[in-house]
Amino acid sequence: MEACEFVGIVGTGTMGSGIAQAAALADFRVIAIDVMNASIDKAKAEIEKSLGRLVNKGTITSEAAEAATTRIAFSTDYNDLVNADVVVEAATEAAELKRTILRRISAIAKPSALIATNTSSLSVTSLASEIGAPKQFVGIHFFNPVAVMPLVEIVKGVETADSTCDRALALSKALGKTPILVKNSAGFVVNRLLIPMINEAFFLLGENVASALEIDQGMRLGANHPMGRLSLADLIGLDVCLAIMQVLATDTGDSKYRAAPLMRELVASGRLGRKAGRGVFSYG
Repeated sequence: MEACEFVGIVGTGTMGSGIAQAAALADFRVIAIDVMNASIDKAKAEIEKSLGRLVNKGTITSEAAEAATTRIAFSTDYNDLVNADVVVEAATEAAELKRTILRRISAIAKPSALIATNTSSLSVTSLASEIGAPKQFVGIHFFNPVAVMPLVEIVKGVETADSTCDRALALSKALGKTPILVKNSAGFVVNRLLIPMINEAFFLLGENVASALEIDQGMRLGANHPMGRLSLADLIGLDVCLAIMQVLATDTGDSKYRAAPLMRELVASGRLGRKAGRGVFSYG
């Protein structure tokens, strides 16, 4: 994949802005689309802050950070995707929203464009039904925070062409990521393992088996996890964790994927994690 290719991203939230930053640092030109100028302003600030952290750590130079910033353009107009070689849908994990966005992308993208979804759990095969050329549609699941996490899951739907997977693998490597190829399945690989573990931590907390701090300490010191499962849930977003559990339960029909009542309660109360200032834990 040529480094001069043009990457379009729809959605400038945590994942979309992270993907935009990664692409810009890899010398790709980027157009990031969102429907709200306020979301775009927030994304610009987050990217600037993230690049600043990388500079302070010595990971990149200040010149590289400045150059990356100049490679990212923002817009509220989907028509600006018309020349993109790759378009990544990176909206919130809501099936109908993603379907609506993918229909708009498909109507605008050039025939040769690779169209991808950053879904963390939804069926790539099902979402492909919104694309005019489903053979050119693939799942490219980045992990949060994109700037730090090296893994990318490349998800092959039923109609996804092998050549499309090859393009997605090449793109991921060009972005400095390590891709793994997985078939379309509820939760794919990582979230099929990870989110039920997080869910079980909420069952433990709800049953007062131990405090939140003790549950997290148990997994850090007893299982050598770098972060406790409840702290990780706050980082991911409790609403995202709940959405993935619901997909797992629906798609598999297995009762073992029943979402913990406490997770449901916290989401219903607006305690979504770090992004809301409060989840299991509170953040200043």
